[in-house]
Amino acid sequence: MTVLAHGVTASDANDELTRDALAVLQPGFEGTTAPAWLLRQVGEGLTAVGLFGRNIASPEQLAALTAQLRAERDDVLVAIDEEGGDVTRLEVRGGSSFPGNLALGAVDDTALTRDVARELGRRLAQCGVNLNWAPSADVNSNPDNPVIGVRSFGADTHLAARHTAAYVEGLQAAGVAACTKHFPGHGDTNVDSHHALPRIDVDLDTLVARELVPFRAAIEAGTKAVMSAHILVPALDPTRPATLSPQILTGLLRKELGYEGLIVTDGMEMNAIAGTYGIERGSVLAIAAGADAICVGGGLADEATVLRLRDALVAAVREGALPAERLADAAARVRALAAWTRQARAAAAPGAPLEGSAPGIGLAAARRAVAVSGTAAPVSAPYVATLAPVANIAVGDETPWGVAAELAALVPGTGSGVFPEGATAADILAAAGSRTVVAVVRDAHRHPWMAQALDALVAARPDTVVVEMGVPRAEPRGAFHIATHGASRVCGRAAAEVIVGA
Repeated sequence: MTVLAHGVTASDANDELTRDALAVLQPGFEGTTAPAWLLRQVGEGLTAVGLFGRNIASPEQLAALTAQLRAERDDVLVAIDEEGGDVTRLEVRGGSSFPGNLALGAVDDTALTRDVARELGRRLAQCGVNLNWAPSADVNSNPDNPVIGVRSFGADTHLAARHTAAYVEGLQAAGVAACTKHFPGHGDTNVDSHHALPRIDVDLDTLVARELVPFRAAIEAGTKAVMSAHILVPALDPTRPATLSPQILTGLLRKELGYEGLIVTDGMEMNAIAGTYGIERGSVLAIAAGADAICVGGGLADEATVLRLRDALVAAVREGALPAERLADAAARVRALAAWTRQARAAAAPGAPLEGSAPGIGLAAARRAVAVSGTAAPVSAPYVATLAPVANIAVGDETPWGVAAELAALVPGTGSGVFPEGATAADILAAAGSRTVVAVVRDAHRHPWMAQALDALVAARPDTVVVEMGVPRAEPRGAFHIATHGASRVCGRAAAEVIVGA
């Protein structure tokens, strides 16, 4: 056997290289229990696992799943995309018990944001989750953004910055590492990176004054991880998206902003990367650029994917395309965060829920976020018409939204229907009959068919109650207009209470 410097054998070096390649992966899997292949890979060096809605049936089941993983490796990172609000995995089938970022930004109480994030973190920690791919620090400066929207604290840079910092502090106080995203800022895009490569054409001064401010705040607040965006920003790098750019990840984030924590990529099977570079080459380029962890598994969730990526990284080192030192540094950062989470888990006792009111802090926050225009009489046996656009992939179409179920629980005889793209006011009126219509929309300003149906509906029935559960942009329509600033379950409940109390 060949002996290298310091008594290390070639076999040892190869084993270490393979372990480092496994350590930088954050794969997903199918099912509500850990498959044998995943446990085997964790035993061989895999240090992180990503959870999605398909992996979660209940808090008890999730706790059992994470215990399975920790039986193989006590410090394994168990990551989840749990933003609260519209993007929930913990409550994917019923809707979140927390309002999302836009609702918290609308209230603009950083103490509330901190407490909401801490309570969300407490619930995650109780289930054994210790890394949350949240919060979104994106400044939603483009109102037509198809993928950020209510996931942002708002269009004001400094509001987004102070709430990003508060969220990071609250989440990490519960012993769950925050992963602030999507660096260097996804708010000024009009393309969803799940489908194609977005491009932000603004000058460097604008980026510094707008996009980077919330990330600076997150770094100062001690965020343990930052997620890169699959976006092209020519002012920073004219050729490569941020996830693959040494100028952006190493030059800007590491050197200029002084960030020392973990850099995680957004999902590598998203078409912005997979459709242009491929996930193997993309993963190698990401690590070489300065990323430390590869997120994959939203769509590709099997052992073959893990082995393909592991082998691609190992081959890149052996061929000289990826310095061994860079891969080793990335793996060390992953292991350092894993060690932090183990210590934080011991230090931050989950404790009792934070009660902002009798029903809980999430509902209390959602109630405070509601904005009402106009007046209306209390409704009896209304008809709830939900004008439903196609959900973006980050939100998904599994999670229910709207006010129909919540209003039906408060008002007996409530009817309801869902009206997809192409529906008209005539369709809604035919279904509603003589009943008062409660029209529920989501980003009406981004969907011409929805805006047209809503205008015609209000013209025909001036007593129509309009509930906007997306980003409120247009002038309030109807005699009674409610903006919830999000579509989570508690936002729907808060709107229903306002309708009943009208």
